Amino acid sequence: MTSKLLAALALALSALLTGAAHAAATALKDGDIIFHTSRSAQSLAVQRATGSRYSHMGIVLMRGGKPYVFEAVSTVRYTPLAQWTARGNGGHYVVKRLRDADTLLTPGAVAKLRARTSDFEGRPYDLSFEWSDQRIYCSELVWKLYQRALGVRIGELQKIREFNLKDPAVRAKMRERYGDKVPMDEPVISPVAMFDSPLLVTVGTR
Repeated sequence: MTSKLLAALALALSALLTGAAHAAATALKDGDIIFHTSRSAQSLAVQRATGSRYSHMGIVLMRGGKPYVFEAVSTVRYTPLAQWTARGNGGHYVVKRLRDADTLLTPGAVAKLRARTSDFEGRPYDLSFEWSDQRIYCSELVWKLYQRALGVRIGELQKIREFNLKDPAVRAKMRERYGDKVPMDEPVISPVAMFDSPLLVTVGTR
């Protein structure tokens, strides 16, 4: 195979992949909820405690016609979609949407979601998963945005004691975060509780 042919094939493959990525991005809508498996230090503990493949999530909001993920990481911020997905394991992600999105996510409803982002933007990440607004973790951010902007509760809150706390990875992370004083009755919303909510349907995956 000649070098010219190889170059042409590489160019065609690049164009195909770029087109696929663009198509996936343009299919997203304001208010979509996106999940991936984080490569962060706490991801394994989150997965084992909750029994979930996915350990991180955010909400899609368009800015300048391009998709961004509003998420809680080191701080609550807007992250370009490509940058967000690159941080996930293998670049894989799942996108979910309200089952009644055509009715519920009107332009006015989206405007309310956007307005509520100012309540959280810039807040530090919550390493101890407290149910307050001083610090925020990923699923808490999305849950509170939907609940406060639209009155929609996606997923059921649980108490820390209800998770799998016996796993060695979970126990080690709990000792690191809480020492001997684990707030067993602290309310928590997990990524999997939102992922499995009957209010959502899967609209995309990669």
